[in-house]
Amino acid sequence: MAYQKSSYGDPTAQNTSHFANSGGAGVCMMSSTWRDEQHPSFINFISSFLGANSFRLNFVRIAPDLIFNCGGLSVSFIFVTNWNCNNIEPVFGRVKKLKEQFAHLYVVVSLPTRDQNDSFVRSYFKYDMDLGRPTFVPVQDIEMGLEKIVKIAHSRGACKQRDALSKMKAERKRSVQRMDIFLEVITSIPSIDNHDAYALNQAIGSIEAIAKASKEYILENTDLSADKAEAIVRFFRDPKFYLNPKIN
Repeated sequence: MAYQKSSYGDPTAQNTSHFANSGGAGVCMMSSTWRDEQHPSFINFISSFLGANSFRLNFVRIAPDLIFNCGGLSVSFIFVTNWNCNNIEPVFGRVKKLKEQFAHLYVVVSLPTRDQNDSFVRSYFKYDMDLGRPTFVPVQDIEMGLEKIVKIAHSRGACKQRDALSKMKAERKRSVQRMDIFLEVITSIPSIDNHDAYALNQAIGSIEAIAKASKEYILENTDLSADKAEAIVRFFRDPKFYLNPKIN
């Protein structure tokens, strides 16, 4: 089993408030194959750590070792808990394969000894890894590796949520601006007020659609009077009408 000795502390004492209070709830999918290669006590530690930080853990058959869904974003991880200096090629072969399949992939490698760290550095350049694609995260022990993984997943999810909120705010602003323009155009028609403009927007839609609507269609779908419907049709279709100065 790929097991590295470590003094597993109380997982509830490690950054619990940071993740829970910052909305770190999410789902962690763990590869059942990777799970079976780890020591049971480490899997129990992971389960307790994730539970303490508001993550739900599921065991499934997946290609990466771990996939976190946090804030609507999926982040995948290869978690090398035992760096074997004599059997490196399979690790980098797997990295090269999975980086083409998963957009957000990180490789966390536990390197507790100097020999392992030196081996990793030599191998990184030997196998022509592209810097940052994927991102490698060397750690001193597997506990630190798990903590880094959860922090990365949470940070990426939080960024995703902020981006979504920013897009919603921008779209809301554009919507308000479009409505302001709509009101300005429609209320420039003699006798048409804001109430009429909103009624036209709800029943018919855009300025273009209103410009194409017949008097009968406007009367049939809104509460506007015949005089107002006539004014709208003339405004968009009669040059003598819409080119003359208007006083509301």
